[in-house]
Amino acid sequence: MDAYLVAILTTAAVYVILAMALNIQFGLTGLMNFGVVGFYGVGAYTSGIVTETLGQPILIGMAAALAVGGIAGALVSLLSVRLSGDFLAIVTLGFAETMRLVFNNEDWLTRGPRGFLIMTRPVIDGLGREASAWFILGVFVLVAVLAFVLLNRLAGAPFGRVLRSIREDDLVPATLGKNVLAYRVQAFMLGSAVMALAGSLYAHYVQTITPDNFTTQIAVLVWMSLIVGGAGNMKGAVLGALVVTAIYEGTRFLAPLLDFLTPTQISALRFIIIGTLLIAVVRFRPEGLLPERTRRPRQAA
Repeated sequence: MDAYLVAILTTAAVYVILAMALNIQFGLTGLMNFGVVGFYGVGAYTSGIVTETLGQPILIGMAAALAVGGIAGALVSLLSVRLSGDFLAIVTLGFAETMRLVFNNEDWLTRGPRGFLIMTRPVIDGLGREASAWFILGVFVLVAVLAFVLLNRLAGAPFGRVLRSIREDDLVPATLGKNVLAYRVQAFMLGSAVMALAGSLYAHYVQTITPDNFTTQIAVLVWMSLIVGGAGNMKGAVLGALVVTAIYEGTRFLAPLLDFLTPTQISALRFIIIGTLLIAVVRFRPEGLLPERTRRPRQAA
């Protein structure tokens, strides 16, 4: 049971990082990125190639994932510079599908459906199996905390306030002399880089990655995490990821109670339960469990 709990918490840490990254793009800036899983996969394969194919340390692999994810985010953002809302969402969804096809067909680089084996793990030598699992959880939590501190400070800094003004009405910051295009690109690039970092951590945790690890299902869970927790609030993104992960993983225990259903039907039922939660939150608390704080102007004396 302890091993299963550690595995759930490790997975939750990955979703926390992904939800915070999406919060920078959508929660603060209003950029709809349905291609979360594309950047996530880019980070996973980049880190795997750097550490296994090129023989570099894991920290170099994680740094490479950050860099490649950020570059991919900047390119997608620049290519869709005049798009917003549903149109931007479609472009990012196309990016994710394109990356999945690359992972699946560029066998010489990604080893395709056979899977990319990654032997490098974020652990120190000499630890047993159980101690290694706890050590990896500690590394993931540390990365999540560092990402939270960095992104939360950015959200409260002038940079974050400009992003919020772009989300509300980009004409206002443009009128005040802000370069809206540059801020949009920076927000998208930063969020994509953090998503790629989460992919790097995931790859070194599961040790074998295939294109099936990077399906739209991941993006759905990340979006649900942000909506349930509260878009625009970094703490809300963290809470939402923890709640959605707990419910999604907790519903695994339904299988012994519903032995008359097939595994496919039980998998669908788990998403129905999370979808129902999302509908309830949107209906009764549309701003999420932890809404974004808004500063009211001081009343004149």
